[in-house]
Amino acid sequence: MNDLETPAAGLDDEFFMREALSLARAAECLGEVPVGAVVVQDGRIVGRGFNTPIGESDPTAHAEVAALRDAARNLANYRLPGCTLYVTLEPCAMCAGAIMHARIARVVYGARDAKTGVHGSVVDLFAVERLNHHAVIEGGILAEECSTLLSGFFAGRRKRSP
Repeated sequence: MNDLETPAAGLDDEFFMREALSLARAAECLGEVPVGAVVVQDGRIVGRGFNTPIGESDPTAHAEVAALRDAARNLANYRLPGCTLYVTLEPCAMCAGAIMHARIARVVYGARDAKTGVHGSVVDLFAVERLNHHAVIEGGILAEECSTLLSGFFAGRRKRSP
């Protein structure tokens, strides 16, 4: 997971979101909520992560935090200026704070999160002018695929519940 990858020239947001979706599927295989994330710098994936709060018994083990940590280790810097974070689900407040502290330049997410999303679904933390760092945010990239993965996961859980 720490190896850096360089995709072919000309790849776009959908390519990197598909990489995040692949990681979300890995989380699902482990019984975790299927959310995946990648950090990209200069067209290269420098960080990867997926949800592991259940397995790690860690409420902070969200995909975004894992990807930021991986990228910071790979780049030997806790600041990630010029990087883009791709995540399959609209970030929560905790992850938005981590994104801001890491100085991520751009966030691209797939599905909206009506319960905890902070790019307008519940609140828009990224638009708070008083905060000292602002990333460019773009939602809805492969939203249907991201949403379908999550919906299917939760539907399966409801079927297995007594």
